[in-house]
Amino acid sequence: MRHLGALLGTSVPALEAGQERIPVLLVRSGEQGIALHVDGLVGSREIVVKSVGPQLSSVRGLFGATILVDGRVALILDTNALALMGAQQEAAQARQLAVEEVVQGPRETTVMIVDDSITVRRVTARLLERHDFRVITAKDGVDALQVLQDEHPDIMLLDIEMPRMDGFEVAQHVRGDPRLQKLPIIMITSRTGDKHRQRGMEIGVNRFLGKPYQDAELLDNIRELTGAGETADG
Repeated sequence: MRHLGALLGTSVPALEAGQERIPVLLVRSGEQGIALHVDGLVGSREIVVKSVGPQLSSVRGLFGATILVDGRVALILDTNALALMGAQQEAAQARQLAVEEVVQGPRETTVMIVDDSITVRRVTARLLERHDFRVITAKDGVDALQVLQDEHPDIMLLDIEMPRMDGFEVAQHVRGDPRLQKLPIIMITSRTGDKHRQRGMEIGVNRFLGKPYQDAELLDNIRELTGAGETADG
């Protein structure tokens, strides 16, 4: 189904409100079939087809011309060419959609690691990257807030004991920021006592994992909180 004007690049469909029927011309060329939405149907008549000049002969889809009884010149379209044009346009649109899907691909889940230990940041980043997560890092709380001005991760892995600003303060800033307040936070720390866990939960931390953590446990928590599926074999 194609609008004739849109197929020729001369107009766009204009449907009236409540219109239940539209005039359609059925065209077939070999295996290619198309229904052309036209402005109107006035009937059929016998005509004498005349060739057009060199200025119009190169126009795709134009078969010739005729002179109507009132002296007007009417161009005659090549229905076979129109059916082929419609099929080619559909194929081109399908290819473009396929290319866009390949180029864009599925959006990566971004994980932010906030830890003052460079070893922890590197080990955790390697683990996540093997499972196709995008990773950004911060070396402490102050650095994390600076990074968050330009980034909006899908989840944050947050240490508690850090210089300049600890994990609890970072979590409070995140929960107080309208842009980030729904950001899932997993606290990963050696401080696993009930006191620290309770304080984290009061601030709004989603999960609390102790160090050292199990890789599978961390990945399961990230996927559960972000809805990310496993895309690599790990």
